[in-house]
Amino acid sequence: MKEKTYLAVDLGAESGRVMAGRFDGQHISLHEIHRFSNGPVRLGGTLRWNLVGLWSEIQNGLREAGTQYGTSVSSVGVDTWGVDFVLMNRHDEILGQPWNYRDSRTDGMLAKAFQRVSRAEIFASTGLQFMQLNSLYQLLAMCERDPELVEQATKFLMVPDFFNWCLCGSRVVEFTNATTTQMLNARTRGWAVEMLRRLEIPTEMFPELVSPGTQLGSLRRDVAEFTGLKDVKVIAPATHDTASAVAAVPTSHTGSPDWAYISSGTWSLMGVEVQDAVLSDKALERNVTNEGGIDGTYRLLKNIMGLWLVQRCKLAFEERGLKADYAELTRKAAGATAFRSLVDPDRPEFLRPTDMTEVIAAECRRVGQPVPEDEGQFVRCALESLALKYRMVLTWLEELTGVKVKVIHVVGGGARNALLNQFTADACGVPVIAGPVEATALGNVLVQAMSAGDISSLREIRDVVRRSESITEFHPKNADAWSDAWERFKRICHV
Repeated sequence: MKEKTYLAVDLGAESGRVMAGRFDGQHISLHEIHRFSNGPVRLGGTLRWNLVGLWSEIQNGLREAGTQYGTSVSSVGVDTWGVDFVLMNRHDEILGQPWNYRDSRTDGMLAKAFQRVSRAEIFASTGLQFMQLNSLYQLLAMCERDPELVEQATKFLMVPDFFNWCLCGSRVVEFTNATTTQMLNARTRGWAVEMLRRLEIPTEMFPELVSPGTQLGSLRRDVAEFTGLKDVKVIAPATHDTASAVAAVPTSHTGSPDWAYISSGTWSLMGVEVQDAVLSDKALERNVTNEGGIDGTYRLLKNIMGLWLVQRCKLAFEERGLKADYAELTRKAAGATAFRSLVDPDRPEFLRPTDMTEVIAAECRRVGQPVPEDEGQFVRCALESLALKYRMVLTWLEELTGVKVKVIHVVGGGARNALLNQFTADACGVPVIAGPVEATALGNVLVQAMSAGDISSLREIRDVVRRSESITEFHPKNADAWSDAWERFKRICHV
């Protein structure tokens, strides 16, 4: 086939990119066109997103894409993080400044929700992990804080759906990101209207749900004129970045839960691919989540705090005048004493610390661990603790599916961290395959190719990734030392 270009707008919590995927029918190659920063904006004691600023950067990237690739561009697709949303009124005005999921207004909202609908009932309906940052609790907080704004809302759009509205005027929500809200019924795969009404959340604003690969329309005229992109379609990929990343895992075992994935970045999302949501009592007890995937699949997974711990340690070091990039911090961690200090990465204290090193030190004291004394010890504590948390979650996933996991695929930016990948293989006792790093953008553009009829299935998407990308393998070692650390870690998690 003639080579085509698909554009991916890939937004993460720290940065965004516009990427071009060049596909010849057999191989895909990615090219970064434009990169820009992202992050929470402090405003009046709250945390918000600057979505208008991001839209400006997206347009700049698309304009550069128009200059570089011209008429070879077939379509564009947007993926972002989950849970955050925009409310719009009947005049298409944004209602309020869009909130960042780390804002503290959701403190205590789970307890308030459970007063109206029990925890067991919410899980039975949605199958989602209980986290105060979920859209459900954000919206509940908004109903309490800003009821007049919610009353004006005629449209609820997730962040990627808002950018699709900016691109082409569509007013729908894509399925994979909708499943991060804890407002979707996992059995019917539609909005959990009955549950929402019991929670006194207005339901008229929730729009039509569409599947990954849906064609949403053509670029707005003003966007096409500004960017120079003519006759370009807007496609909904798997708009949740993790769903796109998992679509690009280079496994040959599509359809079987005998492999696990870790989408490794600010968050670590670890799970297996299943055909239907797992809604058992044990799944509720383990507080796992069921999120939508490609081709009707579900991702049975657990959200783990991830490399956020290292990112915030780095910031704390810099504020003290200790300048070091991630590579240098990893080298220092590699040289630090093994298993000196361990913590549970998912402690709520780690969610939005002012100084991550102080919080880690306090947690070490609380559970009777030595306090890290330098950068290497802090980062090693974070990485070893993450690897052991992966082992814990892996045992839960095997317990819930009844299937032994034979290999773990690590994709995303964390695939570059060879030390963490080796720790993961050692802790979990199975091989780790790292790569591709750009799994999210790959999944995005390849779903667009599937929408265009150039690829037939999820299985074929992964065939293309295996032909196109290099991977690195890590094999378990030091089993006895990690077994001893595992016993310590289990005790720490129950303190």
